[in-house]
Amino acid sequence: MTTDQQSPSVATVRRPLRDITLSQEQPILWAAIAGTIATVTVFAVAQGLTYPLLSFILERQGTTPGLIGLSAAMTPLGFIVSAPLIPVLVRRLGAACVAILCSMCAALILIAIAWTLDLWVWMPLRFLLGFFANPLSVISETWLITITPPSRRGRIMGLYSSIVSGGFALGPLSLRLFGADGWPPFLIGIVAFVLCGMILLAIVPRLPEMPHDGEATSVGGFLALAPLLLFAVFTAAAFEQTLLSLFATYGATLASAEERIASLLTCFIAGNALLQVFLGRMAEQVGSMRAMLFCVIVSLAGCLLLPWAFNSWLVWPLVFFWGGVSFGIYTMALIQLGERFAGQALIAGNAAFAVAWGLGGMVASPATGLVMQCIGHQGLPLALGFLSSVLVLFLVAKLRLSRS
Repeated sequence: MTTDQQSPSVATVRRPLRDITLSQEQPILWAAIAGTIATVTVFAVAQGLTYPLLSFILERQGTTPGLIGLSAAMTPLGFIVSAPLIPVLVRRLGAACVAILCSMCAALILIAIAWTLDLWVWMPLRFLLGFFANPLSVISETWLITITPPSRRGRIMGLYSSIVSGGFALGPLSLRLFGADGWPPFLIGIVAFVLCGMILLAIVPRLPEMPHDGEATSVGGFLALAPLLLFAVFTAAAFEQTLLSLFATYGATLASAEERIASLLTCFIAGNALLQVFLGRMAEQVGSMRAMLFCVIVSLAGCLLLPWAFNSWLVWPLVFFWGGVSFGIYTMALIQLGERFAGQALIAGNAAFAVAWGLGGMVASPATGLVMQCIGHQGLPLALGFLSSVLVLFLVAKLRLSRS
């Protein structure tokens, strides 16, 4: 996994130099870019709303934490299962058709979840929600990478990451405004998915055809093309999901108040949302690989500094920058995906990113929890620090190989 070595098969999906030069001269399709970002942002609002809403309802029903966690895992499992099917469906039905159908199906699934407040019925329904929501996100992200000029890719993808992060944050915020009882919170998510489909219908005439050039590439085949990128996505997901799920346990062990822990998590998410444009600009100036290495090194530094700074005021700027750079790993991976791949490999790459993100969320949190059970609360920064260290080693090896 230390290298993404060039091979004859890889060369067929790399961007030819002539195509890169031409794409740098393409006009910026601001309306299409804005519409695509709006689609994924509305999707993020629906996703950000669903997780806490269903957890609150299950908690009120007296469901055990283990079953609540198992129920929540059904959505990323749906992401993972649907991802290999996306390239095939796009080739056969067309990207716009698949995305619009999935947005409508996701809305119907959410209606069924609201109608049936039963844990065991929710299990398959939450799986189907992830199954239908994932293609909507993957296709929109692929379109955005395709229409973004390389000279502006860093800033635009950074802006995309920032806005989508804000969308996820708006989901829980809407629960404060509308509560977690009855149909009103579900209606927000239902309307959000319907709105996704309507936005896509409006912007499809402005979008280019989904790229079909190059050899058909499967999600599994993409793993052989770019294992390092997928490991980077796995690491970014591990940071976000592990901290959101286990930071409260870490803080409680250190006798920190729940309000303080919640505020620190808010600060973490704020850094996540506000720093991506700056990191994207850095990628344009120094290269996305070096910018990714910077993000991972600062993430590692955050792991080392957290135990020392947690009970001082320094923890606030620490978690802010920690949130930005840890999610910045994913932003840099998206930029590299657009730089290195085109055509059907780009679609397969985005689908593979969804699998890596889902695996990062499903594997890292339980594994870190087990480490914390074995060695105590410091298992949280140690586990994430170990993951960061491995990625640093791989990136340094990749950069040295590129120079040689």
